[in-house]
Amino acid sequence: MTDRAAVPAQRSTHRSAADLRAAVRALAVTFRLSAELRTRLTLSVARVAGPELRAGRPVTLESVYEYSAHRQSLTVRLHAAGPPWAASVETLPLPGTREADTTVWQVPLPGQRRPPAVESAEPSPTALLEEELRAAVARADALEADRRRLTHELDETNSGVLALYVQLEERDEQLRRAHGQMLRELEDALRPGPMKVDGLELAIHYAPAESDAPTGGDLYDWFQLPDGTVHITVVDALGHGLTSTSSALNVTHAVRTLALEGHPLETIVARTDEILLPYDRELMATVLLARIDPATGHLELANGSHPPPLLVSDDGTTRFLEVRGRGVGYPMAGSDRLWHDELAPGDLLVLYTDGLTESRRDPYEGERRLVEAAVRHRHRPTEDIPGALAEDMHTVILHPDDTLALTVRRSR
Repeated sequence: MTDRAAVPAQRSTHRSAADLRAAVRALAVTFRLSAELRTRLTLSVARVAGPELRAGRPVTLESVYEYSAHRQSLTVRLHAAGPPWAASVETLPLPGTREADTTVWQVPLPGQRRPPAVESAEPSPTALLEEELRAAVARADALEADRRRLTHELDETNSGVLALYVQLEERDEQLRRAHGQMLRELEDALRPGPMKVDGLELAIHYAPAESDAPTGGDLYDWFQLPDGTVHITVVDALGHGLTSTSSALNVTHAVRTLALEGHPLETIVARTDEILLPYDRELMATVLLARIDPATGHLELANGSHPPPLLVSDDGTTRFLEVRGRGVGYPMAGSDRLWHDELAPGDLLVLYTDGLTESRRDPYEGERRLVEAAVRHRHRPTEDIPGALAEDMHTVILHPDDTLALTVRRSR
């Protein structure tokens, strides 16, 4: 047994779109469909029937009302005599289904479990159109209100995202600065402090290739040997960042140990290579070693592939002190010989890494500009000269690199 019942099907044949629309509206009024649902059903039926009616073929409209204890529904079928309608029924204002040459709409109906009574006085077509128009306008107004609300919410969301992005950028910048400051302090702690020696004035300038990564492979070391001679090491390890810093530290520590053990200066570059290379096959570093007697001004140099020091006399004459050799990690590492020279009172010795002279990618042009800058600044206080040289040399930077400039002046 079932409690489901149906009212016999109502069928009508139509040859014009206006007649068909009027029949659908009348059906919708009979079953008290909302103005919006009535409009959607009318438009959908008319759109499906359109090709058949324009071809002069009639269509049949059928409606079946079903009800039970739990639900009631209206089934609307449109029968076309010609070929099935080609367009997709799922995209209609009121989607339907296809059954051979028939399109079917299932319309659920809320309300009582009884067939609706036919209205004694049906609304006029004009009244129905006005009601549908009012429903469409109300729907459009509701959509516009939703659009404005969503736009406002989107604007607020965008503002919040932008504010969050700005906060994240500020936080990221703070972290970068803190990270850079921490690394800078760590590297400064690893570098030797200022050294005061009677007869000599020493100064240093160091700048990383990138401010956010203040560590690099450019490093120096200076100390006095037991006989009072000042030893200076300048190292430029391949690469940037912590790895190159570690390599440069290993080189300076090895050189310091060998120097304090009394190894001859001309053997230290080669001996450093022998000590370190078994532990780090990737290590490559240029090395410049200088020994200066503060009492006499006697200068000795050993070089492993490093740019030559520049000697600037008090009268402005200059010369590069060229010593051939190969750096740590290079084939046949070592200095070919020692360079011997004398620093006269007032003479300025400039030791540096290639980041100072190769910022414009031309090392020869960089050496020429270094000579001009050193002559120009030679009478400034010694502690100011390394920074002044770096400032002059880096007015244009085409190749950023870690930069180290170290100056030694023999006191008058």
